[in-house]
Amino acid sequence: MSLVTLQEGESQEGLLNRFKKIIQRDGVLRELKARRYFVSKQEKARAKARKAAKRMRSKRPSY
Repeated sequence: MSLVTLQEGESQEGLLNRFKKIIQRDGVLRELKARRYFVSKQEKARAKARKAAKRMRSKRPSY
């Protein structure tokens, strides 16, 4: 759980921006989006393989 406290001399906007940075760094929104729908293990494996293949195609040297 991410917790932020208002520091001395900090505005509400500054507090909100700091909170957003912490949430982004911790990956809370990424995990929330991933859990929005059920994805089977087989589908996860296929997606992982597709992502790896795409990464390998982009790293392949062009002669």
